[in-house]
Amino acid sequence: MPRVGPILSKGLKAIEDLNLLKILHSEINHELSSNRFQGNQSGPLEGFEVEYDAPQSQDVVLRKKCESGEEVAVSALLGPETFAREGVYPREVLMKVCVRKPGLSSILQFDCTVVEKQVSSEFYIQNAYYLQSSSCPRPTAYRGPIFCTLDPQLQESLDEYLLARGIGEKLTNFLLLHLHKKELDQYVNWLRTLVSLVEKDG
Repeated sequence: MPRVGPILSKGLKAIEDLNLLKILHSEINHELSSNRFQGNQSGPLEGFEVEYDAPQSQDVVLRKKCESGEEVAVSALLGPETFAREGVYPREVLMKVCVRKPGLSSILQFDCTVVEKQVSSEFYIQNAYYLQSSSCPRPTAYRGPIFCTLDPQLQESLDEYLLARGIGEKLTNFLLLHLHKKELDQYVNWLRTLVSLVEKDG
């Protein structure tokens, strides 16, 4: 009789593992069949090339060199989830754009937000900085006023400045789709890892 306890315990554990496996497989199938994030994934446009996009990272870095010799770098990652949002993409993209003139170490840096707009996307500049060096700026250096307090014409001109350097709808559409698909792939891979661990333990 003393062996009944361990046998019963093992049986209950096997049932719990089986239920967990069913739930995990159901979640994987749901994520793969829902096709939530659809669109053209042919690659970033407007001359940008992917410089960094590690499978386990949350961000992506793009870079291009303009005919004028300017270098434009874009780094982006998903912002916090907001459940009040409507549309395909549950999260906004936080995008940082840096522009450097040829032969100079100083850069213009723009902190932007990319949001979904019905069938397309738009970006909004949150902050604009002039950094004397592309290395870490001095903490005491004045970085400029809050962007929304600038003259509206200056705000519009800075928007056009970025548009002229390829920061437009095609790029922001790509970032929204790519980063959401990347997060989904990471989630599915995590679920598959759990499945393999539970099966191995069983």
